[in-house]
Amino acid sequence: MRVESGQTGSRAGAGVVAPAALGPRARSGDATDGVAAAVERARRGDREAFAELYRAHGAMVHGVLLAAVPRAQAEDLTQEVFLLAWRRLAELRDAGALAAWLVSIARSRAMDWARADGRRRGHEECAARSGAPPAGTTEKSDGEDRAEAVLAAIRGLPAAYREPLMLRLVAGLTGPQIACCLGMTHGSVRVNLHRGMAMLRQNLAEDRS
Repeated sequence: MRVESGQTGSRAGAGVVAPAALGPRARSGDATDGVAAAVERARRGDREAFAELYRAHGAMVHGVLLAAVPRAQAEDLTQEVFLLAWRRLAELRDAGALAAWLVSIARSRAMDWARADGRRRGHEECAARSGAPPAGTTEKSDGEDRAEAVLAAIRGLPAAYREPLMLRLVAGLTGPQIACCLGMTHGSVRVNLHRGMAMLRQNLAEDRS
């Protein structure tokens, strides 16, 4: 099963939309009930209900992955996270914890990819010493290079800043939404965003100099 959102053009660039079901609205009233109802329907095999959950949380998952892996891999891994979630939805005891649960799956998949990438790089280094070109090498446009450079700069920041910045700058989440899905206080998110942005600007300025 490939999860389809039915919408494109998000800031995350992965065919997902901003997670409107996250944040303070997700903790009260109809929004919370709607997420819980969609989870229960999805548990009974309703794929449209699961597509609703994807539309609500896809940008968040993509942003968490971008904090750890290159953009080219983040889109595929976003699909993998939701496929895993679909298969393991019965393990989710509290529908209100869906966002945090998806974040934990995304982090785990990112770690798996990093380990596999380390092995792949080792093989490529051996191939380079033998004169063989790396597999899957493609040219990128200047715009893609600049975008990847910024994403790489964020990934080079301390761990406390990476996810909040990706979720704010790429996925378009608000501070309260970031706090909700990462299990942080709004104040902590605000501090980390401020410090992370300052460090990111400094690093990018040094790279240009």
